Amino acid sequence: MTGSVTLPIWLFVLILLFAGVTFASHFLFPSVRWFLRRRLERAVEELNKRLKRPIQPFKLARRMDTIRRLIYDPEVAQAIADHARDNNIREDVAFQKAERYAREIVPGFSAFTYFGFAIRAARILSQSLYRVRLVHANDPALEAIPADATVVFVMNHRSNMDYVLVTWLVAERSALAYAVGEWARVWPMRQLVRAMGGYFIRRRHNNALYRKVLARYVQMATEAGVTQAVFPEGGLSRTGYLSRPKLGLFSYILEGFQPGRSRDVVFVPVALNYDRVMEDKTLIDAHITGNRRFRFSLKPIWRYLRRQLWNRITGRYHRYGYAAVSFGEPLSLSAFLQDRHDDAAAELGDALMGRIATVMPVTPVPLVAHALQDGVRSVVALDALLRRRVESAKARGVTIHIPRDDIAYTIESGLRALIERRVLRRTGDQLTLTDTGQAADLLAFYAASVAHLLDDVDDGTATAAPRKASAT
Repeated sequence: MTGSVTLPIWLFVLILLFAGVTFASHFLFPSVRWFLRRRLERAVEELNKRLKRPIQPFKLARRMDTIRRLIYDPEVAQAIADHARDNNIREDVAFQKAERYAREIVPGFSAFTYFGFAIRAARILSQSLYRVRLVHANDPALEAIPADATVVFVMNHRSNMDYVLVTWLVAERSALAYAVGEWARVWPMRQLVRAMGGYFIRRRHNNALYRKVLARYVQMATEAGVTQAVFPEGGLSRTGYLSRPKLGLFSYILEGFQPGRSRDVVFVPVALNYDRVMEDKTLIDAHITGNRRFRFSLKPIWRYLRRQLWNRITGRYHRYGYAAVSFGEPLSLSAFLQDRHDDAAAELGDALMGRIATVMPVTPVPLVAHALQDGVRSVVALDALLRRRVESAKARGVTIHIPRDDIAYTIESGLRALIERRVLRRTGDQLTLTDTGQAADLLAFYAASVAHLLDDVDDGTATAAPRKASAT
């Protein structure tokens, strides 16, 4: 027992490596993880003191714990059994499929990534691209939301910049959990979205089992008080008009809500508008061709960064104009359900889209584009028309952003942006549309975003041609 054993050096080194890995995995790594987790918990406690709506424990739970809780939920278990029976497969196979869905949906929120990186990056990116304006903060209404209610921000979808803008503008209130489409399920967006608490939604290739797993996750997060952000239109507007809402998420929340017993859900409408939507030409082409699918690609981003870097070097850099955000009147789900509804999900979706439409901010380019759509082709006539139109619209409560409180400057801002994009040509006082292929389409795209606010304004003009009404 005390004799010597001779080993090759390579085998001795291998044994030492195995021993080191065993020691690290059983003693060192758990201790380091515990130490880091304790520091993170203390940091989150300090962060929650500053936030108006603290981060809920459900959002901070380990991802695997949430996945297990989801797949062992009684309703999901019943859906697994039904899926196995309906598809003539074993239940363990159906269970594996449900687990795969849960792993696809459940995020892995990182407070450090969200508040240490994402918020700063969102602010820098937003301010480098646009002059950002919070046109209607509606602070009294937002402050009046009960502290124990679940808040769901409901937004129109104009651009993929919507995520960036709203993430930054509500940073002092809470961390948002976005419902994100399949476009972001590519590297590196997938990892970043999950770290920010976003969860993915399949718009296609789903089934009853997938929908049940998704529904239960949404219901668990809602009942736990997780602040969420959803785009009910389901995708970017291809026409500029507000689209009919898709009702899936609203239906899931309604199914899991029990009046008088469940935590109240308060929906906050958020309206966004831009002087320039970066994806506008792609969206217009998609509308014309009927293409409903978009593939995320890094190439346009790299091209944009390269072009802006060159513009900065040559002193020609300038921002895209104004990006404006407004917060509408919150809608309590408990109060909404006190009335009788034939189709609660559809009526809830329409009510929220209507509130978004009401507070849609009007920025310079859409304002000017709407007037040009009415046939105005001189700067003097444009100035006179818009002064009457702005005065009349404001009297009706329309939110119009007037940069520097100067209507002349606002008109010049809108015209300059359209001229630089070769939509318009200006010769002295006269304005003409250019011959570029998408000039008229771009003008219509931006005018459509505010048509529901300005079409009915009585300004004495009779040159307007009938336009398509908003989808909402």
